[in-house]
Amino acid sequence: MDRHEIAPLIDHTVLGPETTPADVRQVLDEAAEYGMNACIPPYAVEEAADYAPDVTIATVVGFPHGQNGHDVKRREGVLAWKAGADELDVVINVGRLKAGEDDTVRAQLAELVAAVPIPVKVIIETALLTDEEKHRACEAAVAADATMVKTSTGFADGGATVEDVELMSEYLPVKASGGVGSYDEAIAMFEAGADRIGASSGVAIVEGAPTLD
Repeated sequence: MDRHEIAPLIDHTVLGPETTPADVRQVLDEAAEYGMNACIPPYAVEEAADYAPDVTIATVVGFPHGQNGHDVKRREGVLAWKAGADELDVVINVGRLKAGEDDTVRAQLAELVAAVPIPVKVIIETALLTDEEKHRACEAAVAADATMVKTSTGFADGGATVEDVELMSEYLPVKASGGVGSYDEAIAMFEAGADRIGASSGVAIVEGAPTLD
């Protein structure tokens, strides 16, 4: 996979708690230069949409723990879409899932998906789940008509693994996120079934790819 092929599959990300507007602009500049997408905090979406209109902008909902109520997540997603977000990455309520309240998890996701006309990726936070819970989380995402499932927020111990991507790809397209820092690591995820990579190391991933002769 050469640079031109891999770049559009990378969500170049900056979501840390100390992320400044300057940090966001840097990620947008790099995304524009290399042909990547950008994943940025909700507060920066409107400014980012004006600053980099040609960059596909994703932002997060219920981030990073997913414990917001239904109305809060739905409203957060709608506001982000209206501000200019092209895609939303929403964190499931892990506690509800672990309590066996799958219908509540599905309903919350479905409300958000129905409220916006843009793709919704569901972050299931694989590092916190058993395999059985990962299957149930993916089933909830499918039932909610989500566009993709995503491995991780990057804020729990552990990130994307080949095994988790293989499991999740049985259900929906997968965004592998968390700990993917090089071209070789990205390729391993794609070979396992990933369709997208979320990484703060987007530039390193693309620069590690071969160039066309």
